[in-house]
Amino acid sequence: MNTVKTRKTLIALAIAFAAATSPFSAIAAQPASLTQLPADRAIGQPEVVATFTGAMPTGVTVTETGRIFVNFPRWGDDVPFTVAEVKGGKVVPYPDLAVNKADSAHPGDHFLSVQSVVADGQGKLWVLDTAAPGFSKPVEGGAKLVAIDLKSNKIVKTIVMPSDVILPATYINDVRFDYRAGKAGVAYITDSSLSGIGGIIIVDLDSGNAVRRLTGDRSTSAEKGFVPVVEGETLLQRHADGTTAPFSVASDGIALSPDGKTLYYCPLSSRHLYSISTEMLRDPAVSEAELSAAVKDLGEKGASDGLEADATGAVYAGDYERNAIRKMDKDGNWQTIAHGPQILWPDTLSVGHDGYLYFTANQLHRQPGFHKGKDMRQKPYSLLRIKIDAAPVSTH
Repeated sequence: MNTVKTRKTLIALAIAFAAATSPFSAIAAQPASLTQLPADRAIGQPEVVATFTGAMPTGVTVTETGRIFVNFPRWGDDVPFTVAEVKGGKVVPYPDLAVNKADSAHPGDHFLSVQSVVADGQGKLWVLDTAAPGFSKPVEGGAKLVAIDLKSNKIVKTIVMPSDVILPATYINDVRFDYRAGKAGVAYITDSSLSGIGGIIIVDLDSGNAVRRLTGDRSTSAEKGFVPVVEGETLLQRHADGTTAPFSVASDGIALSPDGKTLYYCPLSSRHLYSISTEMLRDPAVSEAELSAAVKDLGEKGASDGLEADATGAVYAGDYERNAIRKMDKDGNWQTIAHGPQILWPDTLSVGHDGYLYFTANQLHRQPGFHKGKDMRQKPYSLLRIKIDAAPVSTH
């Protein structure tokens, strides 16, 4: 009998010990607030350079002397000036207020709706004017490239795009320069048409002649079946009457390799990065079919608005679905260098001579057109930067 009691006691002790050491014994059913739970981790340490409480910005560029310029397209916000310099904690119309006043009667002499500003590293700021306020049909004679001398702050060159490259649905978006090609250099521009077909426009900066290449190519067109998800919500055009339409935007981001031989680009409505030989792009003897066949699909990088490259050959891309900035090294490997809840729609990227990558975060996806007419944006919009310890691509 004593033996039986002893065995029962040992079994009871073993059960108690097992329960005490079981991983399940530590489970608590106590309530907790959301702030006490694990959360999405941030990556990198972006710094706030400037904030904007007026119109939403898209483009940013940093000159070789550290001057910072931004632009505000006329998409529906009150935009008193569409190009500005960030100076002394303020945004100041650049080069002056007069040229920033939209004047469709004199479209070649005024900024109608600027989408991008790019410093060329050679003492000039280039302004890319879509001439398409509210994504309208471009005002005839208004779509242009304008060069401003940074020493005198005066316009020194204006190239108005010809009608055979500015189609009724064209929306010129971003631009890169290379002074090693042609007599006075060339500019490469993306057409990010919302309702038509995309393409790459090549401008001879000496003659002003411009041509379209890869018009309607798969690499410059919105990806079929592309369905972006931003802040946990499928991004669609949601109209006030309840109807919807896909978010379909053509070629947008653009970047140039350090040697000027490769152009990188991507549609806004896609997760793929494409590249093409700039020599082939400029060669009129290369047919469109041959050019299309030479395009390289470099695989998925995330859904991007802006692209940029640095002097080491790395390529940077925003990722608006993941609130992130990503980097592709020379071997084609991607890594996330910045990620956080404040990076709400990273738009344009610019490498400064101070070793930082600058980028705007403008909440594009919260605009009224995506939310049945309700504006979901929260001011301020921001200009951020993150250290990359690399120089910008040289244009010469």
